Amino acid sequence: MSINLDCLNINGCKNIYRNLSVSELVEVAVKRGEGVLSDKGALVVNTGKYTGRSPKDRFIVKQSSIEDKINWGEVNQPIDEDIFNKMYDKVVNYLKGKDIFVFDGFVGADKEYTLPIRTVCECAYEAMFANQLFRRPTVSELVDFEAKFNIIAAPGFKANGKEDGLNSEAFILVNFDKKIILIGGTQYSGEIKKSVFSVMNFLLPEKGVMPMHCSANIGNDGRTAIFFGLSGTGKTTLSTDPERRLIGDDEHGWSDKGVFNFEGGCYAKAIKLDKDKEKEIYNAIKFGTILENVVLHSNGKPDYDSNKYTENTRAAYPIEYIDNIEKSGMGGNPDTIIFLTADAFGVMPPIAKLSKEAAMYHFMSGYTSKVAGTERGITEPKATFSSCFGEPFMLMNPAVYAELLGEKIDKYGTDVYLVNTGWLSGGYGKGDRIKLSYTRTMVKAALEGKLKDVQYMEHPIFKISMPVECPGVPSEILNPKNTWEDKGAYDTKALELAEKFQQNFKKFKNVPESIVEAGPATKEASCV
Repeated sequence: MSINLDCLNINGCKNIYRNLSVSELVEVAVKRGEGVLSDKGALVVNTGKYTGRSPKDRFIVKQSSIEDKINWGEVNQPIDEDIFNKMYDKVVNYLKGKDIFVFDGFVGADKEYTLPIRTVCECAYEAMFANQLFRRPTVSELVDFEAKFNIIAAPGFKANGKEDGLNSEAFILVNFDKKIILIGGTQYSGEIKKSVFSVMNFLLPEKGVMPMHCSANIGNDGRTAIFFGLSGTGKTTLSTDPERRLIGDDEHGWSDKGVFNFEGGCYAKAIKLDKDKEKEIYNAIKFGTILENVVLHSNGKPDYDSNKYTENTRAAYPIEYIDNIEKSGMGGNPDTIIFLTADAFGVMPPIAKLSKEAAMYHFMSGYTSKVAGTERGITEPKATFSSCFGEPFMLMNPAVYAELLGEKIDKYGTDVYLVNTGWLSGGYGKGDRIKLSYTRTMVKAALEGKLKDVQYMEHPIFKISMPVECPGVPSEILNPKNTWEDKGAYDTKALELAEKFQQNFKKFKNVPESIVEAGPATKEASCV
């Protein structure tokens, strides 16, 4: 379908290809040397220097229309509009004489909140990525298509860093007045996805919709559940449940009508992918899937255990590649919310119920831990906090999102649980990680309402409610202290982590006392 990009001042291109089929994009990408095919037909791409997001290279153009709404700082860095304009002119000039690949589509399954987007790509595989990750249009929807936001991705153009007013050769610049996201210097496709969802996370609260970095699914009983969690906590794994229909695995909105998926696909971690434990994801990797930075054996078979290029290997595929999905991309108002954390200190309960105030506290905290081997320089567990379980993508003050969460918990009577998918018995390097089968059983019990009326006991430091029993799970592990041989060492480590929570929470200003009090205590206490 023909198109011109004069409205974006993009002209003089060799050819402009709009909404090519996946087969066509794969063929072009292979011919251009952008990737190779695996034994199952997936397009395997190496993104070079950048194998993950580059957060220090993402900037938001500071404009009067948004200046008092953005939570400015190290995460949401401001940039002057004249710098954006100069970079835009450079990129447009760079694209002259090149083949361009365009994807027009949508973000948001609920038509009332859908954002039409146009992705203009230097590389065929990036257009394929957009096609597989965003919501695909019908032929009739393309006839009078009008984009409300435009993404221009030119990975081959490298900035001059400080000379251009930037930090490096890579840049992700968001301009709300011009409705443009400009990406250059990085081939990592996740920048396209996450910058678009950051825009949604800014636009939706003004419509009374809570944007969420979460996965969601729905049971045969029609009950919807959502899962929050940072990378490595099991968000994708636990929400991809053969007994429940997947609504989406990463980005959603929660309106008064219920939950709706932003996406049309999944962007799953592929490192150490196990065909038995994560068979839905494993089976989704076939023709039409993009594998990023996955090592191939000589026979074309992926080596999912290899971290030769990065721990952040990825598989991008349309949600239809998962067998059990909710095709509408929508669900009702959630009955259950699961906060996931991978606690490497071994002190958080495997599952605990949260009050509304505790839910708001832990939502604003967004705790998990990083362990040795996942990032350079980390040799022992490190507490990590990411507000709203997605701080890099939340442009407004975390309190805005937390208030929306509290309002919706009140309005719909949603139960909230904190689930630890990390370690017990002394923590990382000493104890064992909680069995995935136990975690699945606990989550299932929560979703089926089997933990509503059981007996609970309050953790004296974290002040969250631990069930005394859970069907199918050994009772002794439900209180993490029971798994430690040295009970005094448990107390010390629990108080150490509680102190990290409190120190982190000090950055939030003017938070209601009821929420602050719902957080952990750091004074000496007799642990249960």
